[in-house]
Amino acid sequence: MESVQKFWENEPCGTSELITGGKAPRTKEWFDQIEEYRYSVEPFIHSVAQFTCHEGKRLLEIGVGAGTDHLQWARAGLECYGIDLTDAGIATTKELFALYGHKSILQRANAESLPFEDGFFDVVYSWGVIHHSENPQQIINEINRVLKPNGKFIGMMYGRYSLLSFKFWIKYALLKGKPWLTYSKVLWDHQESLGTKAYTINELKKMFCLFNSLEAKKILTNADTDKWPKNISRFFPNRWGWYISIKAGK
Repeated sequence: MESVQKFWENEPCGTSELITGGKAPRTKEWFDQIEEYRYSVEPFIHSVAQFTCHEGKRLLEIGVGAGTDHLQWARAGLECYGIDLTDAGIATTKELFALYGHKSILQRANAESLPFEDGFFDVVYSWGVIHHSENPQQIINEINRVLKPNGKFIGMMYGRYSLLSFKFWIKYALLKGKPWLTYSKVLWDHQESLGTKAYTINELKKMFCLFNSLEAKKILTNADTDKWPKNISRFFPNRWGWYISIKAGK
């Protein structure tokens, strides 16, 4: 967990200079650039999260990062709580909310032991975070615990079999003379922070077995289609995608 924390402490997700274009950190222009980039490359976040459909609900976001999605929940009229494993994520999100005049109760915490009472939230949201944990199953169990009856989890976790995974396997296994390495091993060692995990939909169904319902769908991303000609990649099916969107009902 220390290596994961150190990785994201150094640079909250979505804040690299390649994205922010050299704008002064934590200024309005910097945050606006992060938001514009995020929803240009991942426009499907809006259709999965459906921010505006939960007005008045109490929300927990696990892994606020730069605060971009968290701000959308606040704009939509939810009572917001947020945690992050890093001080950088909490500080960045606090500055974003101060700039835009919104409120959220933010704290640094490990999602494997959520600092909230049972049945406290209507919605728990986490986009691309849980698979970085040492124990993702424990986080999922904690999410179930803090959700109210009929509460909902909305999020995304990485899919093991995707075009991106294949590209990583080519680069770090086949071209390194190690074709026996599995997708899981390659992603563990080379995708973002050390220990990144990826799943099949059937595995996720087992992990979310405490929930009454689960809807999991593959999403084809820019990371999958990058470097492919558009006249070819537009025919690629979603089942080749790197992301798995998740909606689970308690």
